[in-house]
Amino acid sequence: MINKIPSGSMFLNPAKILNTVSINFGDKVADLGCGGAGYFVLQAAKMVGDKGVSYGVDILKSALSGLESRAKLDGLDNVVPVWSNAEIYGGARTIKSNTLDIALMVQLLSHSKKHREIFREAHRMLKKKGKAVVVDWEKSDLSFGPTREKFVPADQIKEVAHENGFKFVKAFQASEYHYGLIFEKI
Repeated sequence: MINKIPSGSMFLNPAKILNTVSINFGDKVADLGCGGAGYFVLQAAKMVGDKGVSYGVDILKSALSGLESRAKLDGLDNVVPVWSNAEIYGGARTIKSNTLDIALMVQLLSHSKKHREIFREAHRMLKKKGKAVVVDWEKSDLSFGPTREKFVPADQIKEVAHENGFKFVKAFQASEYHYGLIFEKI
């Protein structure tokens, strides 16, 4: 059960995090579990420009509808909503294998127990040396965020990533309440 979680931009600064990841003009980026607000999808679309693509992947059609509306309002033609479950290998058929530069997993792993499956799908989509970026909650005694049993320790994520063909590149402080991890597909 998830407690009340304040809006994504309240604690996370998408532009700052994406700059840390080094998104470039022309990149292909996917936010797995993007949600309807699409904070990271929209910011990535601005950074990759008209030569790049920013995919918003979510299992909820209503979230993708919200993302599509926000992209239109912002005049972003390079946002592509993808209806898929990130826990299913090959589920995001719109995104071909070995084509992504960056796969984002922002607050996704604390909502799932299928971490291996998610990393396997990210690995499928990423180019060799493509980056998988995890941003998730740090364990704390806050009155918001996931319950204690939903917290995913960074060391556990590093292990799962390694088992699925990634090498750890670096950790960063994504916010006061979130850790960030960058992996590279090997």
